[in-house]
Amino acid sequence: MRLLEKAGLVGLGLVTGIAVSLHLSAIADKESVATPLPVEELRAFSEVFGRIKSDYVEPVTDKKLITEAITGMLNGLDPHSAYLDADAFKDLQVGTHGEFGGLGIEVGMEDGLVKVVSPIEDTPAFNAGIKSGDLIIKLDDTLVKGMTLEDAVKRMRGKPGSKITLTITRKNEPKLLTFTITRAVIKVQSVKSKLIEPGYGFIRITQFQEKTGENLASTLDSLYKENKAPLNGLVLDLRNDPGGLLTGAVGVSAAFLDRDALVVYTEGRTEDAKMRLTANPEFYLRGNGSEDYIKNIPDTVRNVPMVVLVNGGSASASEIVAGALQDHKRAVIMGTQTFGKGSVQTILPLGNNTAIKLTTARYYTPGGRSIQAKGIEPDIVVEDPATSNNDGIFHLREADLDKHLTNDRPSDSKPDNAVKSVISAPKSNGGETSRPAPVEFGSKGDYQLSQALNLLKGIQILQRK
Repeated sequence: MRLLEKAGLVGLGLVTGIAVSLHLSAIADKESVATPLPVEELRAFSEVFGRIKSDYVEPVTDKKLITEAITGMLNGLDPHSAYLDADAFKDLQVGTHGEFGGLGIEVGMEDGLVKVVSPIEDTPAFNAGIKSGDLIIKLDDTLVKGMTLEDAVKRMRGKPGSKITLTITRKNEPKLLTFTITRAVIKVQSVKSKLIEPGYGFIRITQFQEKTGENLASTLDSLYKENKAPLNGLVLDLRNDPGGLLTGAVGVSAAFLDRDALVVYTEGRTEDAKMRLTANPEFYLRGNGSEDYIKNIPDTVRNVPMVVLVNGGSASASEIVAGALQDHKRAVIMGTQTFGKGSVQTILPLGNNTAIKLTTARYYTPGGRSIQAKGIEPDIVVEDPATSNNDGIFHLREADLDKHLTNDRPSDSKPDNAVKSVISAPKSNGGETSRPAPVEFGSKGDYQLSQALNLLKGIQILQRK
């Protein structure tokens, strides 16, 4: 059994109709560690169970009570551990193919309400105007308070074409906001690209899926053919990318790093939770007999000057890629501090098509930095003018989630070689900071992209000299 087949890794939160970050093969036969059972606590549990069965105002099935007990036990640990019933387990297995039904938002739980981590680009929720940090208080006419996250997600899923009304409270908005959104079959295009101008390529990864590495390889090949020469610079855009498959993150990193370079490592209490993943096919190819797509990438890709764009919506797998390229001094990281999702979840099947998603480890960059509740700090900080100095926009991060794991290496937030520069957002003639409407990533009005391009052109000038 390969190393990666020993751990099922997933990442950030729950998604309305999509599996969550860093999912790999599940552990099917993991032996439990024999530990003494707490007799007094189990006696109390048994007494409560019996009292509910005999005295509760309505009959309750044994299955419901046990399921709720398991759910509460896992939800009380951290924001990412959870019980997966048959539907949730199926959605997790299916969602990583990049096509699913739902609204297209990544969500977590906060104070009994559903909090939006990030709307997924080009989905009904994104197009309706749902924003990171929004708190969902009602689903149609049903209050969210008191629901489990899994129940809320189930209600948001539904038949494509059907509608649901979300009632939302947003920071610094005096009134509740309502959004009526039409559910759809969501097809997320993992990799998008274009030539910004001759010699300079732009690649955006919206989510790490099963074939993200392969799509990246073909995209790089196409960019080089379109440019008809090696690129002078490349921008890799990971903004608002909530994560995805760990194999995808390793594959993307391997496209730009030397073979055998360390991409990420994990540490936990069990041997299964301790891994070192390098830029080798065994760590990014899924399944035996798969062709190594990295071999088809032009050789000059590993030397082309690079800027990686990140922001508070860049999480988990995105942070692995950014951290690896930063620690190996392969790219300049530009933008704003990332989300800070640095814990590893393992999928443990329980039978009857159910499973638990259990936090089993933290992951670390090649230089030994923990990303958990901290994130990746850019080498060059460039705020998005649409959000900088705007108190009405809340930048949700891992550290804001209830019961989040702490960072066990809080002083190791940034490598010693970091540029540590800040590029301020543009200001209006009156001296006040302008607050333009959000623009599409990769468009002509993308201020952070324009700064990345300016840096690459400056590097090109220095290289020529």
